[in-house]
Amino acid sequence: MSPWSSSKKSEARKLKLDGNSLGLITQKTGIPKSTLSFWFKNIPRSNNLFYTNRKEWLSKIRLLAVKANRKKRQQIIDKINDEVKKDIDSWRNINSAKIHKIILAQLYWTEGSKGKEVVQFANTDPQLALLFISLLRSSFKLDESKFRIRLHLHDYHPEKEIKEFWSKLLKVPESQFYKSYRKIRSKEKTFRRNFGGICFIKYNSVYLQKRIMRYAYLLADKLVGKITVPVV
Repeated sequence: MSPWSSSKKSEARKLKLDGNSLGLITQKTGIPKSTLSFWFKNIPRSNNLFYTNRKEWLSKIRLLAVKANRKKRQQIIDKINDEVKKDIDSWRNINSAKIHKIILAQLYWTEGSKGKEVVQFANTDPQLALLFISLLRSSFKLDESKFRIRLHLHDYHPEKEIKEFWSKLLKVPESQFYKSYRKIRSKEKTFRRNFGGICFIKYNSVYLQKRIMRYAYLLADKLVGKITVPVV
């Protein structure tokens, strides 16, 4: 004889037909899941319950997947950081003027102005701009009064604060800044906001620009050989 009364069975059946899960019915009635499964094996699964549970399940699975991927990416980044730091720490004379000239030449070749006969480097990244001007100072004897800075700003940039930021970072007085250029932003195009706009670092010396580029070209020739580009 079943230990469960007919009223209890009816209560459980009604809960099932209303779309409740077996676990929830067990909590409400005290009837074991195994017993409920046997009673309800011929009752079709509620579509509403199926889709509700599926959405909840997918939401939880996606959240767990995002966390797992984030953890995995961080582990990869940590491993790369450790490997690169160990490699750099093993380098000798990284602060020598020769090494600085090599880094400076390649950096200027990629980001500096080659058309004008003047040293000009532009970037939005403050660390990259600071690296460039620091390498320039450590590689060559300079006249600090020849530095000029121009900022390209959008309408949302607070000019006063940004000028103070770049002046302090680059150690170039604001008196050597050109008038800032305000860029007209297209309403159709999307863009990424930044704090400092585009910073142009200019040093008035034809000789120095040519010398930096000569370092870049001859280093490339030394490492990979000179390449003759076909005339189109």
